[in-house]
Amino acid sequence: MGDLTGEGPVLHPDVVPLAFLLGSWTGEGEGTYPTVSRFSYREEVNFGHVGKPFLTYSQQTWSLEDGRPLHSEVGFWRAVPAGRVELVLAHPTGVAEIEEGTLAGPSLELTTRAIGLSSTAKEVTALSRSLRVEGDTLYYTLQMGAVGQPAQQHLRAELRRAGR
Repeated sequence: MGDLTGEGPVLHPDVVPLAFLLGSWTGEGEGTYPTVSRFSYREEVNFGHVGKPFLTYSQQTWSLEDGRPLHSEVGFWRAVPAGRVELVLAHPTGVAEIEEGTLAGPSLELTTRAIGLSSTAKEVTALSRSLRVEGDTLYYTLQMGAVGQPAQQHLRAELRRAGR
């Protein structure tokens, strides 16, 4: 049985509230933090589904200055009752995070519930994300507390839907 286009699995009813995220998104952003110089990056984000009660997620960034890879993360987005959302992510830097928050229309606000660190990971103490979709544009900011610094804005980007 296919989705609305007749291809792939049917979207699980639990994640219908997150369907506005589905697809590939590309764009640019900028980052700042007291321990690094300001930087600009290119980003690609993919939200998909396999017919289960979660969306799959992958993200990659590259330096606009010289094209080198900067960051990537993979995980799962889950819509839960009462307009709540759960996000589970793994980072190749040895960080695993769980964020929870609210879903209001095409806007999400998530805050750290738990952070796991491998023995070689840099200290990360807090993460939160705000996402908003307007038409085919996704805007987000990420706040981070890490390496002895209090939680503060780290990233902001504007991505355009590249496809579904």
